[in-house]
Amino acid sequence: MSEEFELDTDDLKKRMDGAIGNLRTEFASLRTGRASGSMLEPIMVDAYGAMTPINQVGTVNVPEPRMVTINVWDKALVNKVEKAIRESGLGINPQLNGTIIMLPIPELNEERRRELTKVAGQYAEHARVAVRNVRQDGMQQIKKHKDGMSDDDQKFWESEVQDLTDKHIKDIDALLAHKQEEIMQV
Repeated sequence: MSEEFELDTDDLKKRMDGAIGNLRTEFASLRTGRASGSMLEPIMVDAYGAMTPINQVGTVNVPEPRMVTINVWDKALVNKVEKAIRESGLGINPQLNGTIIMLPIPELNEERRRELTKVAGQYAEHARVAVRNVRQDGMQQIKKHKDGMSDDDQKFWESEVQDLTDKHIKDIDALLAHKQEEIMQV
């Protein structure tokens, strides 16, 4: 007889928690009216053949409440950083001044607030997809060991994975609702 199958639910939980941690970081980057260096954290730049965070290609500063500046260290990367910011969905129009990129933060109007809630929704959907991918991985592990377990055991493990998934999806939805409320607050 084969060994008793034991699914590593702690590993699955840790990976799902990681998706929620990433979501929190992305939400922190969404501005709610003030300039913040953290708003650039999720933006990656194609630097030297690898996707690199902006804070690793230049110095990010917040000299005043409505301005973020990036002093890009390598002049060859200035245009790539500018392009990454334009394509990020933040809705900020970068201005170049040599190797310094200035990001004037516009006042949030109603339309911009709605756009930011959509961006928050996209971030949340990415987190949901990550959680569902972990769920799928767990289900595949169960199927792999299907021969060595009873139908009851299989159903037990599948329900454990599904319960873990449901809890994390619910947490993501709660974080999204809170962030959207925060964004829409005037």
